[in-house]
Amino acid sequence: MDPVLQLGLEFGAATIGLLFLLLVIIVVWQSVEIVDAYEKKALTVFGEYRKLLEPGFNIIPPFVSRTYPFDMRTQTLDVPRQEAITRDNSPVTADAVVYIKVMDAKKAFLEVDNYKKAVSNLAQTTLRAVLGDMELDDTLNKRQEINAKIRTELDEPTDEWGIRVESVEVREVNPSKDVQQAMEQQTSAERRRRAMILEAQGERRSAVEKAEGDKQSNIIRAQGEKQSQILEAQGDAISTVLRARSAEAMGERAIIERGMETLEAIGQGESTTFVLPQELTSLVGRYGKQLSGADVQEMEALDALEFDAETREMLGLDDIEEILGQIDEAAEMDVKQLEEEAEAIKAGDAGAGIRSANEVIEEMDEEIDEEAEVETDTE
Repeated sequence: MDPVLQLGLEFGAATIGLLFLLLVIIVVWQSVEIVDAYEKKALTVFGEYRKLLEPGFNIIPPFVSRTYPFDMRTQTLDVPRQEAITRDNSPVTADAVVYIKVMDAKKAFLEVDNYKKAVSNLAQTTLRAVLGDMELDDTLNKRQEINAKIRTELDEPTDEWGIRVESVEVREVNPSKDVQQAMEQQTSAERRRRAMILEAQGERRSAVEKAEGDKQSNIIRAQGEKQSQILEAQGDAISTVLRARSAEAMGERAIIERGMETLEAIGQGESTTFVLPQELTSLVGRYGKQLSGADVQEMEALDALEFDAETREMLGLDDIEEILGQIDEAAEMDVKQLEEEAEAIKAGDAGAGIRSANEVIEEMDEEIDEEAEVETDTE
């Protein structure tokens, strides 16, 4: 056999063997499908859906099969910023995040073209619809309510696609610039109002504290005036007692002088016989003794009868020591008793039994005149 021909045959057999080996490798490669643990794959043969390939090693028909992977983990979809008009005609913009999970890969493969795009578009329209049904203040304050409404609106259609919406979070809701400026002005006005209220409350509290201080000051001043009145009343009482003591001596002297004037008047008369009261003779003798310093006339009655009982009772001389003792005792009494005692003494001295010297002299003059008239009638 021709060596050249033999060499060509051997080369051709080797080439065929290599091609066959290459074909086998390609067939095996096409027949094996590796599925990751977090996903599932839909298998189609000649465009017909066959089954879902589970995680791990799977054998599939080569060359005529196609697989479509589905991530079974929770996935995040960003909802683009949307513009909406609220129920009170205020423009707002908002964006959100939707968390979804593929629960049925067969439905997600057969019922919807692109489940991620479908869920995102549905979330956008739902977000605009929910914001349009709410007031502006509600869109800014009720985030949880917005989230719950969007999730409720997405649940029903996504269930048909084998997708579960696990959560919806609205990230930002921004009103228009004009509305933002108005809100800032409103906030500033509210802060000014609160500042004015706090300032008014502070002024009211200051006024109350000042009034309370004035009240306490008035009370202290009134107590001081009360104490001053009590001390003044005590001084008046002491002065009254001292005047009474002075009246005891001055009254006696005034009576003696008055008696001497009476004796002088009697001596100038035409009568040669005179009858003098014992009290007058005693006082004349004592007066003469005091003037001369000698014993003009010694009589027991002169020392014994300074004033008779009626005169001392009218003058209140027997009550002087008692009054002084009451004044000393009043210093130890409480404020109310001191005030009552002082008011009683200051109002009038009749209660203390003290009479002025002028009253005593006038009463003695009346008695002497009456006795002189009696003597004249007797003669």
